[in-house]
Amino acid sequence: MPTPDLTSRILRRLLASGLTTRAERLLARVRAADVGPLLASLEPEEIRTVVDLLFQQRRAAETLSELPPDIFRQVVDAVSDERLAEVLSRLEVDDAVHLVGELPEERRSEVVALLPEERRGDLRQAELYAESSAGRVMTTDFVALDAKMTAQEAIDHVRQRGGGGGETDAILYLYVIDDDARLLGVVPIRRLVTSPPDRRCAELMIRNPIRVAVDTDQEEVARLVAKYNLLAVPVVDDAGKMAGVITVDDVIDVIHEEATEDIYHLAGLSEDDRVTSPARRSIRKRLPWMMVNLVTAFLASWVVGLFERTIEEIVALAVFLPIVAGMGGNGATQTLTVITRGIALGEIEFSSGLRAVAREVGVGVAIGLLTGLAAAGVAWIWQGTPWMGIVLLLAMVANLAIAGLVGAAVPLVLKALGQDPALGSGVIVTTFTDCCGFFAFLGIATLLMDRL
Repeated sequence: MPTPDLTSRILRRLLASGLTTRAERLLARVRAADVGPLLASLEPEEIRTVVDLLFQQRRAAETLSELPPDIFRQVVDAVSDERLAEVLSRLEVDDAVHLVGELPEERRSEVVALLPEERRGDLRQAELYAESSAGRVMTTDFVALDAKMTAQEAIDHVRQRGGGGGETDAILYLYVIDDDARLLGVVPIRRLVTSPPDRRCAELMIRNPIRVAVDTDQEEVARLVAKYNLLAVPVVDDAGKMAGVITVDDVIDVIHEEATEDIYHLAGLSEDDRVTSPARRSIRKRLPWMMVNLVTAFLASWVVGLFERTIEEIVALAVFLPIVAGMGGNGATQTLTVITRGIALGEIEFSSGLRAVAREVGVGVAIGLLTGLAAAGVAWIWQGTPWMGIVLLLAMVANLAIAGLVGAAVPLVLKALGQDPALGSGVIVTTFTDCCGFFAFLGIATLLMDRL
C-alpha cells in the first residue's frame, strides 16, 4: 500500500486529469480512517469530487464520521444539506449527534430539518443528556432478549436483526430484559452459541451485570471498561430500563478525547487548536493563556527585583538562577503529571490526597538533596567557595519540596472545586516554583552574603 503522501499525490493527478474512475478505484483501497489526511491536502473542488465518489461507493457516512473536526469543517463546505442529512440518517445516533455538533450553526437547523422524523427524535432525545455523559456517547441500537427465550430462539432473533440490515457491530453482548424493558442480565454471545438449544436465557445470563446510568460521566465509563475488561457496557435510565450500549470503540474515542483534553489543559491550550487549524484560530486560542503567562513572568521578575542589591554585589548569583528555576519547573511538571494521571484513573481522591501530597513533598526533598549536592559541587569548583554551593543546595531542596507540594495540591484542589484538574495547572505551578525558587535562592544568598 502506498504511503499517505504518495496516495495523495496520485489522487490529485488523477483528479486533475479527469480520470475519476481510476480515482474511485484508488479510494476504494483506502480505509475510511485514512481518507482524512488525503482530503486535507485537496482543493475545495477536488474535495467535492472525492465526496461524490464516496457517496457512489456508499462510504460517505463511514468516512465523514472518521474525519478530524478541522478536516470535517473543510469538507462540509463541499457537501450539500441533502447529502449531509443522508449521512446523518445512516450513522448511529451517537455519531450523528457528534457530527451535528460539528456543523456550522447557520446550516445545522436546515440539515436536521431534512432528516426523517424518527432520526430527529433520536437526536432530540440524545441532546437531553449532558455533554460528556454516557447518554451522549451510547448507541441505542442493541439486541434485547426475553428471559423466557430459549438459546435457539435467541440465535434466531439475532439472525433476524442482522439479516434485516440492523447494526451488527454492537452485538458483543446480548441483554436480557423484562416486560418493562428493565435490565435483568447479560448473555455473552459465546455462551449463547455453545449452549443447548432448549436452555432458557434466564439460565444463561449473568445477573446484575456492570451498568452505568445515562448521566454517568464518560470518563467513569472508560474506567469501568478498562478495569473489568469489558467489550461493552449497558446504559440504563433512572428506572433501570435499558437506554443504550457503549461499545469499546466508543470508549477508545472517549479515552483519546479525554487524554487530548488533559494534555491541552496542562499547557493552557484549547482542544480546537490542532495542527490543521487555521493560524488565526491558533493565535486566538493561545493568546489569552500566553498573556496570563506573561503576567506570571513579570511576577517572577518582581521577586528577583526584590534582591537587586544582592545581585549587584554578587553577580555570580545570576548565573545560577536558571538552574533553580529549571529544576523546580521540571520537578513540578513531573509531580503534576503523576497526580493528574492518578486523578484521571481514579487512583486518587481528594480524601486520600494528603497522603499523595506528603509523598510528593518527600520525593521532592530527596531529589533536591541529591541533585543539590551535585550542583553544589559544581558551584564550589566554579566559584571557588563552598558557600555558593551551600546556597544552591538549600535553594534546590526548598524549591523541589515546594514543587512537590504545589504540583500535587493544585490539581487536587481544582478537582475538589469541580474543575478539570489539568485546567491551567502548568501555568499556576510554574509561577509558584519560579517565584518561590528565586525567593529561596536569593533570600538565602542575602542572609549569607558576608560569606559569599
